[in-house]
Amino acid sequence: MRTLAFVVVTFAGLTLSSLGAGAAPWCARYPEGASNCGFYSFAQCQATVSGRGGFCDRNSFEAYGYSQQRQRPARRSSSRE
Repeated sequence: MRTLAFVVVTFAGLTLSSLGAGAAPWCARYPEGASNCGFYSFAQCQATVSGRGGFCDRNSFEAYGYSQQRQRPARRSSSRE
């Protein structure tokens, strides 16, 4: 019974500690196949790959809503007739 309680508490702690993690919008891709998706601006990514022969592209995980930055809902226009 103590083992089960320990497992539940540990699992809950690990799950809650990763809630703040989010995907950065830009990834640096390097010729040797490595990548680094920790850039929050395109300029930051470009500065990192300059001189190394890499390129920057959008993080594919961000497209699925894993980003910390949330878009504001579009405002509805109120038409008064």
